[in-house]
Amino acid sequence: MTKAEIVDAAFKVWGRNFYQKTSLSQLARELGVSKPALYRHFSNKQSLTEAMTERFFDDFTAFILADYKLAMQEKAPNEAIYAVLRSVALFYAENVHAFIYSLINIYNRNPGADTTGAMLRSRGLDLEALHQIFKNKYTSARTKADSRLLMNTVFATLSFFMAQFHKSVKSFDNDPSEEVTQRVVTVICKKIEYGLGYGTDVIAPLNFAALEKQIDSTFGNTEPEPLFRAVAEAVAEAGPWGASMEMVAQRLGLSKSSLYGHFKNRKDMIRRLFIGEFKRILDFARQGIGLSPKPAEQLYLGIFSIAVYLRSRSEILTALDWLRTRKLDIGKSEKEMEEYFKLFVDIEIEPIMICEEIEKQHVSHWILFLIINTLIRFGKEGSVKNTDIRSLFRFITLGLRGFKQL
Repeated sequence: MTKAEIVDAAFKVWGRNFYQKTSLSQLARELGVSKPALYRHFSNKQSLTEAMTERFFDDFTAFILADYKLAMQEKAPNEAIYAVLRSVALFYAENVHAFIYSLINIYNRNPGADTTGAMLRSRGLDLEALHQIFKNKYTSARTKADSRLLMNTVFATLSFFMAQFHKSVKSFDNDPSEEVTQRVVTVICKKIEYGLGYGTDVIAPLNFAALEKQIDSTFGNTEPEPLFRAVAEAVAEAGPWGASMEMVAQRLGLSKSSLYGHFKNRKDMIRRLFIGEFKRILDFARQGIGLSPKPAEQLYLGIFSIAVYLRSRSEILTALDWLRTRKLDIGKSEKEMEEYFKLFVDIEIEPIMICEEIEKQHVSHWILFLIINTLIRFGKEGSVKNTDIRSLFRFITLGLRGFKQL
């Protein structure tokens, strides 16, 4: 048994559970060896995780570096961007374990003391050059777009639809064929280029400021019950697996036993937090959607309503981010959970009206994913501005073609 074989097995074992509640014992059972046998190669789980991170960056860079260098020589910015996107998408389509690992251990946090950018640069791949293309070549039709937000949204879209792909073809059980992987790469690039497929003639006339004013005037009181605020704060601090009833009780100045009058157990506490917040978000978004009879305006009012709500609730935004990227076990799906992914289905979005119900739900899920992604990724550096939400909406409806080149 070699180090490389252990790392290979680790990607498979831990990927099945989205890297939650994992241990060296599980890995030893998978390999059919004793736990002490692993210690001869890795002193602890952290050292193994570091080896997995190194392997991920080695494999990722080796796969896309040649395509990336050719893309950076392209004179046409669109060709350069899509060449990189196709290469990254193909790597993730062919390597489900690397994809899941990147979502959990790379995309949402810096590996170790180094940044993702530094890890890539040390291997000869500098993504800052790609960012410069976004920065130098793209602007919105009305206002300067945040280039990092736009680039991040592009890769978030790639990640979202790649996750849908692996779920639909059950990649953990069977390797998808070359024909299937090439097809999904094409579909994802088309989504990035065209978004929902609206025409600019529909989106350009929208008066965003007037629509936003309507939401601001109806915002009112969104304060949650102190009990659920305490739960959300505990989840935001320790994550859904680390948050305990003791933490919640301490925040409220109560004994743990008193919480059993509200929750059956810790799992019930977490489940009710998410279900309750989904309902509050839905209610406020639907209130916003109802302010206009026009589908394009309804879509923006719904998106902006969610952004307004979550900008006011930093603790629930952080808690929801766990659900965005991790497979959380919060019990059986309830009606509110199912409705959450149908939020935009009833809006008559012409480009997708002929699609099946499940495809429309995927669109709703994608939109919600991008809203949370934008607020989480850029809220840390300062408040996400209304103009950022407008750029996000432009990308959702028009894709990159909604941002003209300078």
